[in-house]
Amino acid sequence: MINQVLLMAPPAAGASSNPVMQFLPLILIFVVFYFFMIYPQIKKNKAQKKFRENLGKGDKVITIGGVHAKILEATEHTFLIESEGTKLRIDRTAVSMEASAALNAPAKEEKK
Repeated sequence: MINQVLLMAPPAAGASSNPVMQFLPLILIFVVFYFFMIYPQIKKNKAQKKFRENLGKGDKVITIGGVHAKILEATEHTFLIESEGTKLRIDRTAVSMEASAALNAPAKEEKK
């Protein structure tokens, strides 16, 4: 019982704790959160932006709604696409990077 009371006692007068040590766990949590959550998202957004900037006339794309189409015209903010004879004007952000990249990837050769 005496040991428990001593553990709960405040520090002696003049013996203050280091303020950096008090915030160290919070700082470490933020660093881990940044490297596992924020940084990968920033990296993915940059890759998507670069992908959409490099798209041009003649590229095949898949929109986030699942429409398979070919780009007829590219402007700064939009694409004019054609899908089975229908022309649509869509925003650049409506193109799915993952699906379009898989569609345009070269076919893998089968090993014999």
